[in-house]
Amino acid sequence: MGITAPASLDAAQAQEVLSQAAWDKATQDLHRQQRLSNEARSQEQLEQALAAEKTTHASLQDAQAKLRSAKTAPTAIAQAQATRDQGAAQVKQAEADLAQAELDLANTKVLAPRDGHIAKRGVARGNYVQPGQALTALVGANIWVIAHFKETQLRTMHPGLPVAIHVDAYPQLKMTGKVESIQSGTGAFFSAFPPENATGNFVKVVQRVPVKILLDTPPDPALVLGPGMSVVPTVFMDRQD
Repeated sequence: MGITAPASLDAAQAQEVLSQAAWDKATQDLHRQQRLSNEARSQEQLEQALAAEKTTHASLQDAQAKLRSAKTAPTAIAQAQATRDQGAAQVKQAEADLAQAELDLANTKVLAPRDGHIAKRGVARGNYVQPGQALTALVGANIWVIAHFKETQLRTMHPGLPVAIHVDAYPQLKMTGKVESIQSGTGAFFSAFPPENATGNFVKVVQRVPVKILLDTPPDPALVLGPGMSVVPTVFMDRQD
């Protein structure tokens, strides 16, 4: 559009010059016919001169209108380009707004990091939440046992030993597992308020050490098993010679 405008302007100027020349000639011919007497020219010749003058004048006006349009074409083109650029910028902004809206919508869905059951819910539908706020307590599908054995029972205990597990809630349930790991430290030492044994006032207390036991097979999903329930594990130690 910006390339054809100069060519259109040149053509319009040339056409205006030709139309002006044609109208000037037709005007002169008309004036000449009008000065002649009725005996020197016919009525038909006079009417033809009048028609030619009107036709060439109309052509001149049309050429002048096209010339004016061609002269304003660069301005119109510039305005159209500015409008196009503005529209393109609005499209980009709309696309950015759409992407942000889709991201915000996706962020309204909070997905659990793993499968499981909600054991405690701290929010309800319609509540406003803050970043970092705890929404629920999730109990995963993978269940294990943390047994607190006396430190005097750990002499021959090591990972891999078989374990029989009795669940207080289900006396008839028989579960087995294996020792997965033994914590390098007592449970009391890693508690929120570890004991401090003052010098000269020390009473020796047998400490307990957390031992993690993994189940051999997942329990029945229909059974209600979760954190805090009581179990009695029995670790089968290696036979000592």
